[in-house]
Amino acid sequence: MRALLLAGFIGLVFSLVVTPLFIRVFRFLGWGQPIRADGPVSHHIKRGTPSMGGAVIIVGSIIAYFVAKAVNGETPTHSAMLVIFMFTGLGLVGFVDDLVKARSQHSAGISGWQKILGQTAVSVAFALMSIQWPDFEGLTPASTHLSTVRDTGFNFATVFSFLTPNVANFLGTALFVLWICLLVASASNGVNVTDGLDGLATGASIMSIGAFAVIGFWKFNQACDPEMITANCYSTRDPLDLAVIAAALVGSLIGFLWYNTSPAKIFMGDTGSLALGGALASLAILSRTELLLVMVGGLFVIEAGSVIMQRAVFKVTKWRTGQGRRIIRMSPLHHHFEQVSPPWHEITIVVRFWVIGGLCVLGAIGVFYVEWYAAR
Repeated sequence: MRALLLAGFIGLVFSLVVTPLFIRVFRFLGWGQPIRADGPVSHHIKRGTPSMGGAVIIVGSIIAYFVAKAVNGETPTHSAMLVIFMFTGLGLVGFVDDLVKARSQHSAGISGWQKILGQTAVSVAFALMSIQWPDFEGLTPASTHLSTVRDTGFNFATVFSFLTPNVANFLGTALFVLWICLLVASASNGVNVTDGLDGLATGASIMSIGAFAVIGFWKFNQACDPEMITANCYSTRDPLDLAVIAAALVGSLIGFLWYNTSPAKIFMGDTGSLALGGALASLAILSRTELLLVMVGGLFVIEAGSVIMQRAVFKVTKWRTGQGRRIIRMSPLHHHFEQVSPPWHEITIVVRFWVIGGLCVLGAIGVFYVEWYAAR
């Protein structure tokens, strides 16, 4: 518990103290945010605002975690190291994208396929490592079972049960890797499209990642005792350490939000949004709550869904009638409310979307608790 609180505190102090330094450095280097030409007119004033602020969150979280563990006299666990690997790896992909944007002063960075390739490379490495290093109980950081609030009886290898065991296990692992790639791509791109208004993605991420701090701590308190296994106990590897790295991220995000709220002095950029999406996905995978991620990150699902629906409807109607139609004025959804008449103020949109995100998180924690309570 002490490590959890200490990690959050160190992450908070680091972000509050160091972010102004990053702002000055990014301004000196000319790493400002380019604005898309077809975006809301009100956003043009933001051109040149320092970007890549996600680096503060990444560095602050890593420092906070390791210092908290050292002060507590504990050794870092494989599970937490995998979370760090995921959000750092995706953060590097986002950093390259941000750097290309800054140097070209154009809102288009690396191509979509290049970004997907980078996300996939990190996801595959994470997936393969996550089923290594079993502990004394045989638990690996992740499992090849599909999970809701805990592992279900569905193992990816069972899809190929009609084959020989070796072949079934190999193909099941391959299917598991594909599943992880889908989860990571969905989460990272969901946070990425949400990051369009000052503080929107940062505040929503605080609540979503904070939920995994709560889940990890609860699972630690309700961990299965090998000598007395109950129906509602949890077989999760390193749940408390997952809570600690989640707390480190939350602390860093809160400190960063001080400078990222409207009017933002710095943006997290793709460096931050891809990293945070990766953190969410990895925490869900390792805490055995993969499908619960849909509710925990409900706001990100809504935002990404608005983009998918907009593009799908536009392409279908253009194919059928020769003239594409849109279901909302502009995607992602938060831009739609900037275009309505009369337009919503940016802060109004952000706060109302935070409320939606918070309700989704509360709903997810409620489902998590009800499942535990019903299994008693």
